[in-house]
Amino acid sequence: MIKVTLKDGTIREVEQGTTIAELALSISRGLAKVAVAGKVNDKTKDLSYPLTEDAAVEIVTLDSEEGLDVLRHSTAHLMAEAVGNLFPGTKFGIGPAIAKGYYYDFDSEHVFTPEDLVSIEKEMNRLVKEKHSFQRREVSRAEALSHFGKLGEKYKVELIEGLPDDATISMYTQGNFTDLCAGPHLPSTANIKAFKLMSLAGAYWRGSEKNKMLQRIYGTVFAKPADLEDHLFKLEEAKRRDHRKLGLELDLFSLHEEGPGFPFFHPKGMILRNALEDFWRQEHRRRGYQEIKTPIILNRSMWEQSGHWDHYKENMYFTEIDDQDFCVKPMNCPGGMIMYKTKMRSYRDLPLRVGELGLVHRHELSGALHGLLRVRNFTQDDAHIFMLPSQINEELIGVIELVDYFYKVFGFEYNVELSTRPEDSMGSDEDWETATKALQAALEDKGIEYKINPGDGAFYGPKIDFHVKDCLDRTWQCGTIQLDFQMPEKFDLSYIGERRSKASPSHGSPGCVWKY
Repeated sequence: MIKVTLKDGTIREVEQGTTIAELALSISRGLAKVAVAGKVNDKTKDLSYPLTEDAAVEIVTLDSEEGLDVLRHSTAHLMAEAVGNLFPGTKFGIGPAIAKGYYYDFDSEHVFTPEDLVSIEKEMNRLVKEKHSFQRREVSRAEALSHFGKLGEKYKVELIEGLPDDATISMYTQGNFTDLCAGPHLPSTANIKAFKLMSLAGAYWRGSEKNKMLQRIYGTVFAKPADLEDHLFKLEEAKRRDHRKLGLELDLFSLHEEGPGFPFFHPKGMILRNALEDFWRQEHRRRGYQEIKTPIILNRSMWEQSGHWDHYKENMYFTEIDDQDFCVKPMNCPGGMIMYKTKMRSYRDLPLRVGELGLVHRHELSGALHGLLRVRNFTQDDAHIFMLPSQINEELIGVIELVDYFYKVFGFEYNVELSTRPEDSMGSDEDWETATKALQAALEDKGIEYKINPGDGAFYGPKIDFHVKDCLDRTWQCGTIQLDFQMPEKFDLSYIGERRSKASPSHGSPGCVWKY
């Protein structure tokens, strides 16, 4: 017998080899009926997975995000089977679950059309009615290579060859379709009840322009038809409310081929923009901030000093003045460092809170540009707080309250992530740990729920990211609060301490990023 700890803390003893499906049935018939997978020690597994040792187990249903991911992934396989049936000779790339849906990449001589999506959906519905089970089989590398090699599935062969030597290789079969996949999947295609194919796109194999362009089909799927209808309604609302369309209709702003990613604000748009900036200034003054303005162009040596040249160069624009290299600023922080150094500071001057509505430029790929939400130049609402170590918690809480206030004024809901050290970063492990713990402490002191986003911090420090929800339940990463110990050291910042000795201040680089 083995011991299974359920989500509510209950411990059950079951026979070794009991599957997750059997465990669900032993709990209740109702749970077994709606179960689609299980989490074993936080790893999602098929219902057919046998429990061989003591473990924490949670039964996964379509009411959870994990359950929806399994549904999306299985529907991608169903779509691939339908495409293979309708268009013989098609080769298969990858087909993952994504937010609100799934996609699959195909290599086919036939160029898919919107009319084809209707035919593929019809074939998918036929396959659903046949109620094919998803069968997992673990195989050796040689067997996997042989299977997909005989079928001429070169993309699958490439994926297998790239797996580590000790990797577990598994294949899933439903009906007449077998795919290379780690899983997990639904028990049966009968669990797929509310789906729609949405769009077509091109996608380079493995995201590289050096590889062949494949055809990608996007789809969406939900647990219930009502959920699908609600999602499709929101998509129509999104088209109606598209800010790019409204910007022109209301004569607020425009976007032009002469400057992709560089918005033009019209007189009416400037009225709104100036009203927002006036509100920003009023609120920052009330909270003890002084406004500054730093240059848009600064020389290369300063960006080398800040670390941007080594860690952020691919996102920057450059020019030459008097035979010297200059950079158009992508961030305001280094300018704030230079401003701080214009005179000797005392510990009595700290915390020093300064704010800037700074115009920044960042190189974005043309395919990533999207209205005012993804641009190449924007005004960044930045705050720089120079503070003593003893002031860090209080100042972080103050900035969190400032961000929260701005969002509440405009009726926004948000969720929070704590983004930790990325691979491409600078600074000691000790500094990063101290900064991360300080951000965590401030969030917890405010009682704010947050998720850890591993490896997505800035190259110079961890950050708190605010993801704002719009009226269609989409989220957009907006405000960010960063605690930075690197810039003060890079720019040799100091202050006169209580004993009249020089010390280095902590520099917080928090800010709400508004892309007007």
